[in-house]
Amino acid sequence: MKKLIMLVAIGAICIYSCQNKQKKTSSSTTTLQVQSKDSVLFSFVFLGCNRVDRHQQGDSTATNASTANLSAMKRIWTEISALERKPDLFFFLGDMVLGETDTTNLENQLVAWKKLYCDVDFSPISLSKIEMVAVPGNHEMLYWHDYNVPHHDEWPLKGATEIWMNEMEEFMPEDREVVTGNDSINNQMTFSFVRQNIGFILMNTDTYNEPTKENPYGLEGQIPTQWIVNKVKEYKDNPSIDHVFVLGHKPYYVSGKPKTGHKGLPEGPILWPKLEENHVVAMLSAHLHDYQRMQPGGKGTYQIIAGNAGSPGEAKFFGYSKIDILNNGEVKLTSMGYNIGNPYYKAVPENPSTLRDSTTLTWEANKNPYQNQND
Repeated sequence: MKKLIMLVAIGAICIYSCQNKQKKTSSSTTTLQVQSKDSVLFSFVFLGCNRVDRHQQGDSTATNASTANLSAMKRIWTEISALERKPDLFFFLGDMVLGETDTTNLENQLVAWKKLYCDVDFSPISLSKIEMVAVPGNHEMLYWHDYNVPHHDEWPLKGATEIWMNEMEEFMPEDREVVTGNDSINNQMTFSFVRQNIGFILMNTDTYNEPTKENPYGLEGQIPTQWIVNKVKEYKDNPSIDHVFVLGHKPYYVSGKPKTGHKGLPEGPILWPKLEENHVVAMLSAHLHDYQRMQPGGKGTYQIIAGNAGSPGEAKFFGYSKIDILNNGEVKLTSMGYNIGNPYYKAVPENPSTLRDSTTLTWEANKNPYQNQND
């Protein structure tokens, strides 16, 4: 009987830890880092796009009710948790579930995703003390249909904002700054926060908007542009902040070219010059199922795409990307990955994870441009 009581107590502690570990602030992180003896002041990983293809939704060898690519998720989470110098933050940049149908499916899939996150037998990530921060992608915010509408088949899903906030708010920092004023309800998933000397601005790149006469289904790709621009400038002018990153599911540059349609951001032509003007280090994105690093202006702000976390597409390797802020002010980027199996959701322990990209993110022209090392 005593043994049974002890097991129940341990289980309760694990559940409590999983449910409450996200409640962190900059002060708690700073306290941890003062004790650090290595040269890394702060470290974070980022990735997106782990959901399976629609045809694998009912395939138990590929996924479960979460619609996540189970083999890729388990491996990536386990490898990150095993790093000798664990990252302080883990950014999940959307498309963690298949979604794109209705709010019932979206809610069920997010609930199942959280169960995986908390399942220590599946992965040790929830007990790693790494702060998980998530923003949604188009698969969480939009719905997909078979209508014959040229160049546009995804539309804002009414109710998705409420579902995300109900299920995923625990993966949003308590000390975040949020959009206020007009339309603040729809902009709850765009926010900012500071850790050490780093300012992070997280964007929901598919903010809900009501249908209008001109746009009878609403518009995809909407962001609160002016709030983001104001926050970028505020962080740039803050003497205690040395590095600024903007993160969101959809990129603006893909393969070196600006995209304002489904592949990118309609507000990109307004936003990107402000990022460069205020010396934002990089926009970190997913959406494209690949890894790409580029410096679109030949110098200045980087566009880094890390949408190679398990969804089928262009990527030849699945993995994660990491940024280390060093005590000397340098910003180091690395990308790790393993060659994808056939089919893409097959576990391939025989394929080791190896370094795919490594560079210092210099403001001047990077002397180490990224090549397609996944060929």
